[in-house]
Amino acid sequence: METAVFEEFHDPYMQGPAGQGIFLAGVLLGYMAERQVGPEGDIGKSPLFKQIQFGRMDKMNLKRILSRVPQLLTAYREEMKYTAYMNRLGAAALELILQADDEEMGVNGNFAFAAGFINARHYFWKLFPIKKGETTGESGEEEINNGL
Repeated sequence: METAVFEEFHDPYMQGPAGQGIFLAGVLLGYMAERQVGPEGDIGKSPLFKQIQFGRMDKMNLKRILSRVPQLLTAYREEMKYTAYMNRLGAAALELILQADDEEMGVNGNFAFAAGFINARHYFWKLFPIKKGETTGESGEEEINNGL
């Protein structure tokens, strides 16, 4: 996983483990929500999207949702591609959140989460760059190699 993406951010919150973990959680959950509804689906109809309290998320709610990620990935294994990447992303997000102090998310955390969620596809592939012709070991490689 490429973590150089955090060097692009000048916000001091994004330089600490809390900001990075919450941002990665947003990327993970956003990407999973997109996968739940498919490429042409409305993300607002995703079951995962409906569980998220945007703007009012606190660490307890975020941890509750993140604790279900392994179960969700197993349940949607057939519909979701790249579950190995999502597992790695979830592990990194959880580790960073556990390394952070016990400060609540507040405005900065909710903003970082929303930024990751809204731009999930973009940042997912920045975190897991695939070069042309490289294989992932999972089905759907043509999607990666075509830049989708």
